[in-house]
Parts: sequence; C-alpha cells; structure tokens
Amino acid sequence: MSMVPTLLSVEGLTKSYGGVHAVRGVSFELRAGEILALIGPNGAGKSTCFDMLNGQNIPDSGRIRVLGAETTGKKPRVIWRMGVGRTFQIAATFPTMTVRENVQVALVSHGGQLFNLWASTGRHARDEAGRLLDLVGMGAYAERPCGELAYGDVKRLELAIALANQPKLLLMDEPTAGMAPRERVELMRLTARIAREQSIGVLFTEHDMDVVFEHADRILVLNRGTLIAEGSPEEVRGNAQVRAIYLGEGLLYDARHREGASA
Repeated sequence: MSMVPTLLSVEGLTKSYGGVHAVRGVSFELRAGEILALIGPNGAGKSTCFDMLNGQNIPDSGRIRVLGAETTGKKPRVIWRMGVGRTFQIAATFPTMTVRENVQVALVSHGGQLFNLWASTGRHARDEAGRLLDLVGMGAYAERPCGELAYGDVKRLELAIALANQPKLLLMDEPTAGMAPRERVELMRLTARIAREQSIGVLFTEHDMDVVFEHADRILVLNRGTLIAEGSPEEVRGNAQVRAIYLGEGLLYDARHREGASA
C-alpha cells in the first residue's frame, strides 16, 4: 500500500462556530484507488469537514493537500480544476436539457469555455459526453430531457458529470440518499469499479451502513467533530466506542450478518 500515491492529506483540520467545535483536529490520508467512508451521527461534523475539503468553507486551522499541492482555503472552482470531483446529497442537474447536454456543460466548463457556454455546448465534446454516459450505463438515455429521468438515473448522470474533469479525487456526499436499496448497491458498485479501474480515490459520507460496510476499504468515524475511530470495516465494527456512540450493537450485528449472507 505504501507504493500507492497519497491523493489527499488532511492534517489537524479544525473549525468552530461561536465557540462550538464543529471539527476538532481531524487528520487522515486517502490513497489512489481507495474507497474511504466518513460516517458519524447527525451533527458529528461530516458536512463541515466535506465543505472544507471542497473549499466551500475555510478551516480555522489545519492543512489540506491534494496530490501534494496545498488547497487549504482555495475556492471550490480552483480545487475542481486541480482534479477534485464532487457529488451532492441532492443532485443538481439542468432538467430541461438533455442528459448528454448536462455532461457537455461540465466538459465545456472544464475546458475553460464558460464565456460562450450556451453557444458551444451543442457541438463541444459530444463524443466524450457519450463515453462518460456509457461508462455509467446511461448511454441509451443521452437524448432524453433530464427532467424525465427516474431519481436513480439522475444520480448516475451526476456521477458522469463529476467525472467530466477527469478527477483523481472524488468527494461524494451521501451518494445514495433517496435511492431504493437495489439502486444504492448498483450505484456504489459502479463507483467502486470506476474508481479502481482509473485509480480515483473516493471519500464518501453515508448513513446506510450496508453500503458502508460492503464498499469501503477503510472507515473514518466522527463524533462531535472528533475522529474517534479509523480502520477497516472489521476494525470499526469491533470498536467498542463506535458501538456505544454511533452504530449500536444491533446495527453492527445486522450489517455483519447481511454481509455474510451476501458473500
């Protein structure tokens, strides 16, 4: 594992609001091709941590590096251009545009052609948009208006859009929120396959423990802004503090047995 390059390095990340510590001294690393889950109860600091990594929030202290380059405090667009993709809990797409055009907009933006966005979208990177849609299993929907898609298909489209800037690091905020159980499994399997084939590091937050334990290589557990556990799914499942504070014996037991039943 030591030969695999570090994509994301976080050191002592801290953020407070009016004396309340949202994130306290969080440090971790993420390597190429690794799937890392960030979990914790509501209010644990997951969203604040994500927003700092993406540049939407500036840390009070600490350092963030992507591929060795400092990104602490940089704007989201700058970080995006450095090879960081992101999906959101609520998918953001253009409903009146076709599926292909939604991806083309992202490709135009990545190519620095926003000054003439609407004039250039129709002809720009049509083939590349098609390739990305094929990659996520949405090629057959390319000419359909996005507003006609089922929610699970919108989430696949969002993944294609996130891949438009050829990211080395992908941040996914609750990627399976609002999806049916089968759709959740399919989306995360697809994401994991693409990540490993293209050596993309993935950091994701998730409330569905079945998704976390099935797909994560490692798990980070936050509680009240502090990182209380880090390790493999088995290590986190067996951590007494995690059981007591967040998951609970029942959830851990259910996740373990569901995993065993599906093996």
